[in-house]
Amino acid sequence: MQRTLFEKMWSAHVVSDFGDSRALIHIDRHVVHEGTSAEAFAGLRKAARTVHSPDLTFAVTDHIVSTIPGRNADTFPPGRERVSLLQQNCAEAGIPLFDLDDPRQGIAHVVAPELGIALPGATLVCGDSHTATCGGVGAYAWGIGTTEVQQVLATQALIVRKPKALRVNFSGRVSEGIYAKDLILALIRRYGVAAGTGYAIEYAGSVIRGLGVEGRMTICNMSIEFGARSGFVAPDDTTISYLAERPFRPRGKDWDAALASWRELRSDSDAQFDDEFEIDCSALAPQVSWGTSPQSVIGVDERIPDPSAPPHPETSATVRKALEYMELEPGRPIEGLPIDIAFIGSCTNSRLSDLQAAAEIVRGRRVAPGVRALVVPGSMQVKRAAEGLGLDRIFSESGFEWRSAGCSMCVAANEDVVPPGKRSISTSNRNFENRQGPAARTHLASPAMVAAAALKGRIVDLRKLAS
Repeated sequence: MQRTLFEKMWSAHVVSDFGDSRALIHIDRHVVHEGTSAEAFAGLRKAARTVHSPDLTFAVTDHIVSTIPGRNADTFPPGRERVSLLQQNCAEAGIPLFDLDDPRQGIAHVVAPELGIALPGATLVCGDSHTATCGGVGAYAWGIGTTEVQQVLATQALIVRKPKALRVNFSGRVSEGIYAKDLILALIRRYGVAAGTGYAIEYAGSVIRGLGVEGRMTICNMSIEFGARSGFVAPDDTTISYLAERPFRPRGKDWDAALASWRELRSDSDAQFDDEFEIDCSALAPQVSWGTSPQSVIGVDERIPDPSAPPHPETSATVRKALEYMELEPGRPIEGLPIDIAFIGSCTNSRLSDLQAAAEIVRGRRVAPGVRALVVPGSMQVKRAAEGLGLDRIFSESGFEWRSAGCSMCVAANEDVVPPGKRSISTSNRNFENRQGPAARTHLASPAMVAAAALKGRIVDLRKLAS
């Protein structure tokens, strides 16, 4: 029987099939953080239960922490209690914690693949919706709620309703100045934020194969903005090269066995998907969001929509409400729109390749007067690697703030917040109302586009800047 990659991963982890589309699934790896774990540990303690597999559980501090260089748990006092609870819970349960003073600290979805905790074909969960990021290495990974965090801590298993299988093919030839962020924004723009609901998504096609693993993570990261809980790319030689030096990868004979297994992790040639979508990337311009949803996206060479003629799939009322919140005039070009803040970071775009792409734009130039520009590496390992390449000097000499690892301005759960009414261009994944702070206005774009906007003080077409 011809099977999809998802069917292979699913069937390999079923402990018990309930026959009603639900199954008890074994969880290979579980990542917890200070933001959503405290209540789960408290529930576990109240039920007089212990952590089932501390050797399969890993903890990070990332959401409610300061990113100021030299920070500690006291630098951002509102986060002190939750960080302290995570420290206590991990010490009690014997769970390894990558804390603020650990050289491996960083955002959960950056750290897990970076350390080889996320592996092809493995199930991985975390109390954060962007856990799908780990699908970039071929893992079946998804975000869970606090109650489910408690269940996984107690049993290392989870009851899951089996999603349908969707394949998205990215084809064509990608032009200069187009990045993974543009590809996923273009997909969400075309099909809408609900199109992936109920599916596990396999990203495929020549364009995906041409991406590095970090670009694939960017694509998988925003699966949740497409309505799905998980997205993944079949592992290949690019994946194996990426994992070869990761400290938590299998070793010795286990590595050889893992390689043999991973090379079988692909959809069979005649496998049937429940649905398939296609994106031809040949004519894509750099993408940028104009509204308050990840589907509210246009090319940088296009005009802001008019509510009297809304583009699919948004209604006139939705467009009008978004324009009012964003304080935008319909019909005007988005290119040239002034910005106040430029943020390069988040679990979507804070890896070394993201910083390299932005640094190439920034090198030898200055941030525009009046613009606050931040670069927040996704992990301390990314930070050290960037500093080894001199990227920190490029950014600092251009007027960017060079920070330490954390979620930072993506989620406004820490000290990095966009002030009310200010306009941000951001490499993060969500542009919802108030996402980066109360009344903050957010435009999503690639790291290179954000860098270009920082230099000009307005949204620009980076292809013109390069020329």
